[in-house]
Amino acid sequence: MHVIYGGTFDPIHHGHLRLALEVGDSLGVERVDLVPCHIPPHRGDTGAGAEQRLELIRLAIDGESALGLDERELRRAGASYTADTLRQLRSELGRDEPLVMVVGTDAFAAFDRWREWRDIPELAHIVVVRRPGADLAPGSEAQRLVRERQAQSPQALWQQPSGLVLELDPPLLEISATGIRQCIADGRSPRYLTPDAVWQRIQALGLYGACPDRRV
Repeated sequence: MHVIYGGTFDPIHHGHLRLALEVGDSLGVERVDLVPCHIPPHRGDTGAGAEQRLELIRLAIDGESALGLDERELRRAGASYTADTLRQLRSELGRDEPLVMVVGTDAFAAFDRWREWRDIPELAHIVVVRRPGADLAPGSEAQRLVRERQAQSPQALWQQPSGLVLELDPPLLEISATGIRQCIADGRSPRYLTPDAVWQRIQALGLYGACPDRRV
């Protein structure tokens, strides 16, 4: 089984890392690959660039064999869409290996607004991580997908290559990249919210308004 967890990771933090490990344990896989995506243009210039985010992720997962990094979306020219990534992975994995994408309920609630969203369940299983206060609207396409394709256990995902939706409720660390960026911009330390190596590199690069000479 191949599992991917996408996001902007701007910056990567302990919430991302712990969630990826929890999902990997629940599914019984040896590795979960983090797939950083392009940051939408409306986000502005306050975040880190693609190469900087990749560097921070490498630092965050260094020495952790249960986490990997898939750079394809940042290496691909132009806009990057989940359906395109899944098609590319499916062509690499073959038609029989289970492929899983991980998404939070907040993002999955708007699933029917994703590009080519109807194709996604045919390419991969979907693991929906429940987030507090982010419920699926009654009668929504997202709720219909869960109802019609619901997997009763993680083991079910191993039995076919795609097509199922599994809801997971792992313990979550209430940490947000937005909060970390604001913390740094306010001149406060985000230590223990993100790995020390990541925070040190953020300071060295002066990202998010960090002072390069500030100590951890």
